[in-house]
Amino acid sequence: MTRFIPGNLNELREAVATALTAEEPVEIVAGGSKHGLGRPLQTAHTLDLSRLSGIHDYAPSELVLTAGAATPIAEIERALAGADQMLAFEPPDWRDLLGTEETMPTLGGVLACNLSGPRRIQAGAARDHFLGFRAVSGRGEIFKAGGKVVKNVTGYDLCKLMTGSYGTLAALEEVTIKVLPRPETVATVLFAEVEPAAAVRLMSAALGSPHEVSGAVYLPGETATLLGAPLQSGVVALRVEGPSPAVVSRRDSLLREHAAGGATEVFADQDSATFWRAIGNAAPFVGLAERAVWRISVAPSRGAEVAQTIGRALEAAWFLDWGAGLLWLAVPERDDAGATVIRAAIRGADGRGTG
Repeated sequence: MTRFIPGNLNELREAVATALTAEEPVEIVAGGSKHGLGRPLQTAHTLDLSRLSGIHDYAPSELVLTAGAATPIAEIERALAGADQMLAFEPPDWRDLLGTEETMPTLGGVLACNLSGPRRIQAGAARDHFLGFRAVSGRGEIFKAGGKVVKNVTGYDLCKLMTGSYGTLAALEEVTIKVLPRPETVATVLFAEVEPAAAVRLMSAALGSPHEVSGAVYLPGETATLLGAPLQSGVVALRVEGPSPAVVSRRDSLLREHAAGGATEVFADQDSATFWRAIGNAAPFVGLAERAVWRISVAPSRGAEVAQTIGRALEAAWFLDWGAGLLWLAVPERDDAGATVIRAAIRGADGRGTG
C-alpha cells in the first residue's frame, strides 16, 4: 500500500493524479478519529493530509477563520478561546465511542462528515458555517469555492455539497469557516420524572418559546444513570445562553412554565458545558460491551414513539437530542444489529431516518 503525504496543494494534486493514472482508489485520512465510521475500506493507497495543517488566517472582528483541512479541532478551539469565540455548531468528539482515543479530530474531517452537536437546533449544522475551501477533485483538478467573507453568494454553494460527503467528492486542502462569540453565561435546567411522550411535548414547547433554547435533550431513566446525571428518572435538559441577566430570566421562566411538580436541577457554566459535551460525544454509550450504536434522524414529533418501539423490541439503550429530532441507540451487536427492526419502526412512524 502506498501512503501519500502531501505538504501543499500541488503535492496533493500530484498524489491524486498518480492514483488516477493507476485507476486505483485512495482512502483520505488526516487525524484518523473517524476511522471507525461506516464500513472498513480496502484501497491501494492512503492519502494522508496531516501535513496540511495550521491556521492560515483568523480575523476575530470579521468572525472568519481559514485553516488547513487537517488542523486539529483542539488547535482551532484554543485560538478561538483567546478571542472569546467558538465553533457554534459544537463539533462532537467520538473518539471514546469509536475506540480511536489516540487520534486527533480535525477541522476538515468534521466538515466532511457534517458533524454537529446539541446546539445544531439553534445555530445550524456544520455546513451552515462552512464558507469556502480549496480542494483537489477525483480527476486531479484543483478547484475552489465560496470565499472568506460571511456574505458570499457567488456561484453554486459547493460547501454544502462537500459537507457530509465523507471525502468521496474531493480532498480538502484549505477551509474557511464562520465563528461566533462565546456566550457570556450558560445555564441548563433539568426536569425529572418525565415520560417520553411528555418529554417531546415539553421540548417542543420550550423550543417554540421566546426563551431561545440552544439545547434540548431527553434521557430516559437507564440512560440518565449511564451518564451519571443527578436526576435519574426520565430527564429533560434545556440550555439557555447569553448575557447573565437574560439567562437568569429565561432559566427562571423555564422552571416556572415546565416544572409541573417534578424534581428539578440547574447547572451553571462549567457543569453545563461538561453535561452538553457528554451529550454531543454520546458519553452514555461509551464502554457498553457488544453494542452497535445508531444515530438516526427522525421527525421530532415521533421521536419518542420510534425510540420506545425499538427499545422494546431490541432491549436498546437510547436518548433523544435536537429536541427529539435525533435518536441515539445502543443495541445488542448480533444478527443485523437491529437494522430490520429499526427500519420497520421508522417506516411505521412515517418518518425518514438514517443510521
